[in-house]
Amino acid sequence: MSFEAILNKIDDVVWGLPTIILIFVTGLLLTIRTRGIQFTKFGRAFKTIFRENEGHGELSGFGALCTALSATIGTGNIVGVATAILAGGPGALFWMWFMAILGTATKYSECMLSIKYREVKKDGHVLGGPFYVIEKGMGRNWKWLAVLFAVFGTMVGLFGIGTFTQVNGICGAVQNAFDPDKAAVAFSIGGNSYSWATVIGGAVITISVALVVIGGLKRIAMVAEKIVPAMAIIYVFLGLSVLIMNATKIPGAFALIFNGAFGADTGMQALAGATAGTIIRMAMQKGIARGIFSNEAGLGSAPIAASAVQTNEPVEQGMVNMTGTIIDTLIICTMTGLSIVIAGGDVWNSGLSGAALTSAAFSKVLGGDQHSVQFLLMLCLVFFAFTTILGWDYYSEKCLEYLSKGNMAVVKVYRWIYILAVAIGPYMTISAVWTIADITNALMAIPNCISLIVLSGIVAKETKTYFDRKPAL
Repeated sequence: MSFEAILNKIDDVVWGLPTIILIFVTGLLLTIRTRGIQFTKFGRAFKTIFRENEGHGELSGFGALCTALSATIGTGNIVGVATAILAGGPGALFWMWFMAILGTATKYSECMLSIKYREVKKDGHVLGGPFYVIEKGMGRNWKWLAVLFAVFGTMVGLFGIGTFTQVNGICGAVQNAFDPDKAAVAFSIGGNSYSWATVIGGAVITISVALVVIGGLKRIAMVAEKIVPAMAIIYVFLGLSVLIMNATKIPGAFALIFNGAFGADTGMQALAGATAGTIIRMAMQKGIARGIFSNEAGLGSAPIAASAVQTNEPVEQGMVNMTGTIIDTLIICTMTGLSIVIAGGDVWNSGLSGAALTSAAFSKVLGGDQHSVQFLLMLCLVFFAFTTILGWDYYSEKCLEYLSKGNMAVVKVYRWIYILAVAIGPYMTISAVWTIADITNALMAIPNCISLIVLSGIVAKETKTYFDRKPAL
């Protein structure tokens, strides 16, 4: 059995029905316990983003949101959506939406609890995240679960979302823009050839990552605050252009998405001959897995950045961070998904994957100069993925800091290992990269979701107390 076949077997087990049910129940329970905060406090959450914060911490609320978004808006929005639709059909997009709506309450709850249970050191240094939520909120008898989360969190950063998938996506986009036919081959390994575009792109990203991560959290946040909003605006502009120019095709695209979500034939080659039950299972599995990869609701990553915010109001920052799920999945992923679905079977069944598939879809539906579209998409993907690499270095460092009991020498060594993983990423196969990411994501989400279910009563109490005390801004 090949390495990729083994990974797929593990992925099927880890992302089996129990994990899907756990994530669904977590989101549903927290939606109920917070009285639908993602619906009732939607407007207030966006108003809170730009408020000045006071209290202990290292970042502004906006800085923490941008740091969190820097880790979530990345290849998941461009490459991940494409791979989900290829593997699970258009219906995968529906399950991404469905879980994002529930996941907004999850994101609020995990970030709020992370601030409530964080530790502020004497020098002002802050450490917080699900590991402290589990240890302090559930009690020291559950510390083993906190340790598991921190171990899986380090793995996700080093082997999953943080390195391989991001730099692999970047180099794929660079190659697609500058050398799609691999005319300038630099070398070959195991039957796979790599162009100079991939080699140079990987080297530039690796050096850039090294220059930033060595500077720590504040440098990462400073870069994220500048890059994330600008790239999001460019990508939203492209997405809106697609939807406006193809407005008459949007109802048909939604029909395909809803039909695919509930087992109807969508004409996608990847699901040819599959039964209705198989189509539904694949759409759910890939949609939920890629949705969590993209917005990270329930994963436990965003709370690590949220815990560093200068605030004494956990509920307020919880609301700020829950807007990230809306921006990430319900806006940006939707634009990518609709563009691919609107592009039609010629693009789906072209044999393209990842960034190349998304680029082909945008080029077809926008028309005009294909190379200009490819270049803009490459630019967005490069910066999205670059900031994701930075954000996940921070997350995994904090997990390691918890595991090493604050030994910063260990953390500094880890930074160089992380940079090495970025350097390796361009030369891994895209299917193996995404399967590893799915597996490590699930392993990280399981202990976090367990803690959120156990502490849902605390979430409800804190939320009610805050809004009774501050019914309006």
